[in-house]
Amino acid sequence: MADPSSYRPSPGQIPDSPGVYKFRDEHRRVIYVGKAKNLRQRVANYFQDLAHLHPRTRTMVTTAASVEWTVVSTEVEALQLEYTWIKEFDPRFNVKYRDDKSYPYLAVTLNEEFPRVQVMRGAKKKGVRYFGPYGHAWAIRETVDLMLRVFPVRTCSAGVFKNAARTGRPCLLGYIDKCSAPCVGRVTPEEHRELAEDFCDFMAGRTGTYIRRLEKDMMQAAEEMEYERAARLRDDAGALKRAMEKSAVVLADATDADLIAVAEDELEAALQIFHVRGGRVRGQRGWVTDKVEAVDTAGLVEHALQQLYGEERGDAVPKEVLVPALPEDTAAVSQWLAERRGSQVSLRIPQRGDKKDLMATVQRNAQQALGLHKTKRASDLTTRSRALEEIAEALGLDAAPLRIECYDISHLQGDDVVASMVVFEDGLARKSEYRRFQIKGFEGQDDVRSMHEVIGRRFKRYLQEKERTGEWEQPPPVSGEAPHPAQVPSAQVPPAPHPAQSAPLLADDTDPREGDGREDDGRPKRFAYPPQLVVVDGGQPQVAAARRALDELGIDDIAVCGLAKRLEEVWLPDDDDPVVLPRSSEGLYLLQRVRDEAHRFAITYQRSKRAKRIRSSPLDDVAGLGETRKQALIKHFGSVKKLRQATIEEICQVPGIGRRTAESVAAALAAAAPAAPAVNTATGEIMEEDDGGTS
Repeated sequence: MADPSSYRPSPGQIPDSPGVYKFRDEHRRVIYVGKAKNLRQRVANYFQDLAHLHPRTRTMVTTAASVEWTVVSTEVEALQLEYTWIKEFDPRFNVKYRDDKSYPYLAVTLNEEFPRVQVMRGAKKKGVRYFGPYGHAWAIRETVDLMLRVFPVRTCSAGVFKNAARTGRPCLLGYIDKCSAPCVGRVTPEEHRELAEDFCDFMAGRTGTYIRRLEKDMMQAAEEMEYERAARLRDDAGALKRAMEKSAVVLADATDADLIAVAEDELEAALQIFHVRGGRVRGQRGWVTDKVEAVDTAGLVEHALQQLYGEERGDAVPKEVLVPALPEDTAAVSQWLAERRGSQVSLRIPQRGDKKDLMATVQRNAQQALGLHKTKRASDLTTRSRALEEIAEALGLDAAPLRIECYDISHLQGDDVVASMVVFEDGLARKSEYRRFQIKGFEGQDDVRSMHEVIGRRFKRYLQEKERTGEWEQPPPVSGEAPHPAQVPSAQVPPAPHPAQSAPLLADDTDPREGDGREDDGRPKRFAYPPQLVVVDGGQPQVAAARRALDELGIDDIAVCGLAKRLEEVWLPDDDDPVVLPRSSEGLYLLQRVRDEAHRFAITYQRSKRAKRIRSSPLDDVAGLGETRKQALIKHFGSVKKLRQATIEEICQVPGIGRRTAESVAAALAAAAPAAPAVNTATGEIMEEDDGGTS
């Protein structure tokens, strides 16, 4: 635990202008981002007597090891920069809303020549108009099915569209008049785009215009005794009315607004948002967050506005945002929203009438969401905490291992030897931190040596990161002794050190001397953070190899253990007897989950490498022979086996293949000719080379 006075800036060093500040921990990771109208006053508040600080703030400042700031011109710029940094650095002490599901949107791809109506999830794309989010995808499809009678916009995929254009026949929707069939030229691109824009206008709430127009056309058709056309227009108007009825009217004045409600307790907060367009609820979503910083309702609302509208532009930001409490700097937040919308945005608390009643409904939804979340999470959180405590007690650790890394080796009879590294933080998998390795320090099957190599490579990178930031102070070597491997600068590594030091580095395990194009800005880096516990898949030999690799690098503050599959025994370095955890132990269950995840990740990588090797062809080694000409050769001869039997003159008959290329192909196939038939080890079947490309 750090003493805040050790990194406290001098009083005159901090400017008194608007800006954004960052706290970093001892590993240079950004752990908190904040903004201030006056940086000097705000930052100074963190360095008062610890007894006067909120417990969460006290935890943050004692975890931090440094503070830095950036000055901006206005409070609006500070708001935008704070949002950008929170999204970029993912600080652990900032409130971050976790969406409890991936909500579907009704999307219209206006960025295409022929816009398409479809259901979309995930990140929003530029040039696509979104409506929602909806609670269920089927609700979107029901609405679209009704509206296609009036707005027959394309809904098919790119493949179906191209196939229809090629054959000259539209799909079923084109035959039943639920698509204007632009694929076969029934309408021009301009006419189809106009249909898509009308569809968007109707979904945006401008409904009365289209229904009145249909009813007027219906009356005119009836007067002209075109009864079939009048009947169709009547049905079209009815379809639009049914589509509207799926969203109940909640605000009589056709308001476009988002209503945000917060339900909170001392530890967590739940947020509910109702999206109202044209007076109707067009979408609903909910977020939940841990209150990891000292924040009140106004602060939660401000964080929610940043996350909700940080990536939005134009009409996606409504004219009115109704909230339960106004942010501390309401003027700056309102201006920021107005800049994103392009026009004035009203940010206020509803005081009376329909809007206040609707806000009460949103608040009830937030309360229910918080209660449901706490019910679901209570057992999980308690179980994870108990599991970590049991592991710490069984292994004799000073504290619960909040970050656990597990390593596993995978191969097939000594071929394609690979390793995996998986990371669990607070008992949960952190897949963005997973890494995989190829074992290239030696040939053949040796799990113990492979484990030594992987651990050495991973923690050598960790030490190099610490050296680069100045956190690792190398002790001088004893006179007459060779320097320790961890003390040798990167540029002076001897040509043939231990395999753990000489193994080739991969894309996942890059050489820091080449640089990765990023400055020391606190963003997550490969291998930059140490675990409290290293788990290896195996028994005493693998554990000893991992411990030896750490000792060779001078690392003695990271615990190591192994989990053997046969009896699920936990092995510690230098212990002849294993630690046996009870079968009902939550700690053993967590270690098993970590081990099984490492095994799954390793074997998936090993299988992908093996499949890639099996799919390889000797034609891949022919210089200048591209994919098109390889396919032409296989198509002409039928298989690699028949191509190998062909003469150079016969190969030259393939279009695009000259004599020099034919000679190269013949030479490559002759060099790769198998000495004996391939045999399927599972069935005993002799495998012929008639599959069109493998050998």
